[in-house]
Amino acid sequence: MQTARVLQEKALQANEEQFLTFRLDGQEYGIDILKVQEIKGWDKMTPIPNSPPYVKGVLNLRGVIVPVFDLRLRFGLPEAVRDAFTVIIVVNIGGRLAGIVVDAVSDVINIGAEQQCAAPEYEGQQNREFIMGLAQADGKLLILLDIDRMVNPEALDKTETQFSAKCSACCF
Repeated sequence: MQTARVLQEKALQANEEQFLTFRLDGQEYGIDILKVQEIKGWDKMTPIPNSPPYVKGVLNLRGVIVPVFDLRLRFGLPEAVRDAFTVIIVVNIGGRLAGIVVDAVSDVINIGAEQQCAAPEYEGQQNREFIMGLAQADGKLLILLDIDRMVNPEALDKTETQFSAKCSACCF
């Protein structure tokens, strides 16, 4: 039986990268498997006052406080009822942990450079900065996400500033 390290080395030798794939509102997404620390079932968390709606709160993961983001809300999708398939993917970004809520985890797949392409550009692209590209794998089109940028505090600050500016322009 091969270990994960041996499988990873074979993937890298074949000029491929491994991605954890998951579903969100029926669409398949992928993130770099090397950023994933663990996958955890849906759990109650402590809400943080005055947070953006996509920040679901924090959870205590073996003594480490982890902020949790709902990708549905982050991408402007409707909130979903949590079920047995809903999971929190805990990612490690530069030594900091963050959780992302997704509808379901699908698989770990290898994607070669020839399977990847840039996402098409168009006007009014919200959250485009989080998309690394697209990939065709197993007959499915995957959206590859840049999880570093998505959970980066600077990106969160930028989004919160934009959200506040929009609200003050239309609501106040």
